[in-house]
Amino acid sequence: MICLLEFSGDDDFYNGGSFYTNSTDLGRLCSISSQVDVYCPPRKRTRISAPFHFGEAEVEQNKQPSIDVLPDECLVEIFKRISGGKERSSCACVSKHWLMLLTSIRKGEYESSKVVKEDVGSNSGDVEMILSEEDDGYLTRCLEGKKATDMRLAAVAVGTSGHGGLGKLSIRGSSSSRGVTNFGLSAVARGCPSLKVLSLWNVPRVGDEGLCEIAKECHLLEKLDLCQCPHLSNKGLIAIAANCPNLTALSIQSCPKIGNEGLQAIGKLCPKLQSISIKDCPLVGDHGVSSLLSSASSVLSKVKLQGLSITDFSLAVIGHYGKSVTNLMLSGLQNVSEKGFWVMGNAQGLQKLVSFTIASCWGVTDVSLEAIGKGCANLKQMCLRRCCFVSGDGLVAFAKSAGSLECLQLEECNRVTQSGVIGVLSNCGLKSLTLVKCMGIKDISLEAPLSSSCNSLKSLSIRNCPGFGTASLAMVGRLCPQLQHVDLSGLCGITDAGLLPLLENCEAGLVKVNLSGCLNLTDEVVLHLTKLHGATLELLNLNGCRRITDASLAAVAENCVFLSDLDVSRCAITDVGIAALSHAEQLNLQVLSFSGCSGVSNKSMTFLKKLGKTLVGLNLQHCNSISTQTIELLVESLWRCDILF
Repeated sequence: MICLLEFSGDDDFYNGGSFYTNSTDLGRLCSISSQVDVYCPPRKRTRISAPFHFGEAEVEQNKQPSIDVLPDECLVEIFKRISGGKERSSCACVSKHWLMLLTSIRKGEYESSKVVKEDVGSNSGDVEMILSEEDDGYLTRCLEGKKATDMRLAAVAVGTSGHGGLGKLSIRGSSSSRGVTNFGLSAVARGCPSLKVLSLWNVPRVGDEGLCEIAKECHLLEKLDLCQCPHLSNKGLIAIAANCPNLTALSIQSCPKIGNEGLQAIGKLCPKLQSISIKDCPLVGDHGVSSLLSSASSVLSKVKLQGLSITDFSLAVIGHYGKSVTNLMLSGLQNVSEKGFWVMGNAQGLQKLVSFTIASCWGVTDVSLEAIGKGCANLKQMCLRRCCFVSGDGLVAFAKSAGSLECLQLEECNRVTQSGVIGVLSNCGLKSLTLVKCMGIKDISLEAPLSSSCNSLKSLSIRNCPGFGTASLAMVGRLCPQLQHVDLSGLCGITDAGLLPLLENCEAGLVKVNLSGCLNLTDEVVLHLTKLHGATLELLNLNGCRRITDASLAAVAENCVFLSDLDVSRCAITDVGIAALSHAEQLNLQVLSFSGCSGVSNKSMTFLKKLGKTLVGLNLQHCNSISTQTIELLVESLWRCDILF
């Protein structure tokens, strides 16, 4: 059947002519003529003089102009004319390529920066505001582990420029394969001239090139911390010294290529250097240390030398030129003999020294220690760690010669005896005494009466000294009636009989008491402690005292007024004790720990909620009798409290 063409309102056949006036549309119709039957009367074909262009519009659309066709030089010139930091950050988000181009531009090369610099001479207050907003370096950024990459550093360099400027940057634990390289550090240098503090820890792919770029651009740098940077050498450190005159603190650790030349440059070119710390650098010797200390002696106040191959000569220089040194730490100096420490003390140059720490130095003996005491007139804090040649007699001689000594700390000094400790307490005005792992102390009862008391001692800490027992503790209690802080953690040998005299002789009132790990103490000690010192006690730690029961908590609830921190972990505590604690009207606990108390069960939930009104920290770890559902209810109820479970 012949198909008819139906038109709107017309029943006649179509008498010729084209449906379409455009030849392109006609071509589209012809392309489907093989599939559709259409009646078209014969007629003479119209000659088409115009060329046939099918799909010309689509081709023209694909040839739209794009900024990507511009060379990098043109893009850089465009980026230099972007006015604000926010706009530059938006451009950096377009692609990595644009980000890399932006990081290649120094901050001073932007047209907006040039305009501001030209207008500084005017009296416009707005210009001053712009300068302080962008150049003061308010922001701090820290990149660790996998996050420490060149891309992130580039983003930081671009993004912080419009938000106050980057002031502190810390990079720690960079990956050896995709970590930070010289490129990332150079990007920070070009984009963040306001940088004042730079810390590089375990960054194996950063070398002198990156550090030199920091020195070239960041003239405001004040603190530099380098740790485990195997490719940094004297070249980078010399560049820092030459371009960063405001450097006040330098720390170098485990950098095997940094040696004497770099330290010499720092000493000569950094007149404001106040703190120096060098550890485990095998190329650093006497020449570098002595040059540094002699050049920067006027303002240098903090010195730390650890694990270096220096000799007696360096210590003699410290004793002579360290006139401004207030804090000194010497550790692991195996090549320094007794003579070195003796000369350092007798040089009389460390008159301003306040705090002195010596660790693992074989040259520290009774003779050299006494010389140090005589040469440091204002020494207030002394710490000796693993000084195996210091005995009790030497300690007493030191205490007598160091007239200003207030704090003495001894760790693993195994030749120090009980008589030495008693002698120190009897012959100086100590305010704090700390003994840690001193195995030479034996518990001996002295028949001779004690010569004098030490009324100045406020803090006594004796930790993990197994020989310090009941007799020693009783003598200390009689010697020191003004104690306020007592730490006897790890003394398994003391009993109630030894601790009670100390509690009775403390006239000032104990404030902080740590008895963790004292396995033989019972409720009797806590009863006496709370009755005698409940009005002043603020912290009580009974962790691991397994003979402490609910009776102790009842005594705490009845007598303690200002107690804010209570730890009864791994004690024989049950729900009854927590109930008694919750009924205390005057108690306002903030930190409470029941870790490892198997006697605490779900029945304590109501009491814990009541206690939780004032708590900011609650430890319920390893309380196996408390269900998970109860913990969830407590977490929901005590939303202000940090609960460990």
